[in-house]
Amino acid sequence: MRVLVALGGNALLRRGEALTAENQRRNARVAAEALAPVGRQHQLVICHGNGPQVGLLALQSAAYGSGETYPLDVLGAQTEGMIGYLIEQELGNILPFEVPFATILTMVEVDPNDPAFQTPTKPIGPIYGEEESKRLAAQHGWRFARDGAHWRRVVASPLPLRVFEIRPIRWLLERGTIVTCAGGGGIPTVYDDKRRLHGVEAVIDKDRASALLARELECDLFVMLTDADAVYVDWGTPHARAIRVASPDALRGFDFPAGSMGPKIEAAIDFVSRTGHPAAIGAMGDAERILKGEAGTRVMAGAPSVEYWPR
Repeated sequence: MRVLVALGGNALLRRGEALTAENQRRNARVAAEALAPVGRQHQLVICHGNGPQVGLLALQSAAYGSGETYPLDVLGAQTEGMIGYLIEQELGNILPFEVPFATILTMVEVDPNDPAFQTPTKPIGPIYGEEESKRLAAQHGWRFARDGAHWRRVVASPLPLRVFEIRPIRWLLERGTIVTCAGGGGIPTVYDDKRRLHGVEAVIDKDRASALLARELECDLFVMLTDADAVYVDWGTPHARAIRVASPDALRGFDFPAGSMGPKIEAAIDFVSRTGHPAAIGAMGDAERILKGEAGTRVMAGAPSVEYWPR
């Protein structure tokens, strides 16, 4: 079975943790322990978020003092290499030496006229207090949005249209390689009026890019691992219920938060509706059980309207 697993932002940096290499390596080790059983049994593709990491690099670039910060597409490419290195090494410390690994710097085409460029919504980097966010906004021209009691920088998040490296990713999978790719949603690129490709100042949503990649790779299962054990309705209330199985149509009837579960639900619906294959959402520690249908939320074509886990 060919499985694509998209790791949530907590895979390498938990909320509120310092942006240190040591913390990221420790969390990569936890992710590797969850993914190793999947890699032993199936063809495995790994995608991941990069919001904290690309935000950190943007801060470091801004502090350089040259008067010009590095663009987000270049910083995104740096995070793909850095995070892929950590995942490869930690998985390699668990799986047999004979298992090959590869990290692919992945360019993803977006539409330069995507309306997302006019309304930035994708949070990147660490959290700030209100005064600090105002100072950084004035200093660098960045935009910020409230994130609970804090503030985070936000950038454009256009829809992914095409994965340029799809052929080498297929070749590697056919030869038994565990591939890490499309990190952070991929490197956002556009064609100009002369059909020359170049990067743009944006961060693509990792779950939407992963759904596109899972479709193009003809994956049998698309899994999104996060810090929640399932998709909940009425989350945060005494009436909260965890969904066990649902159809795409049933999920369209719920309103999930745009800043957290919403993009994952949209990605799952898109993948299942276009391919007929299932998608799943759940906790990283439950990865192996999610594949067996013993944990998490599974989205399936033709499933009953909504089935909940027992309380």
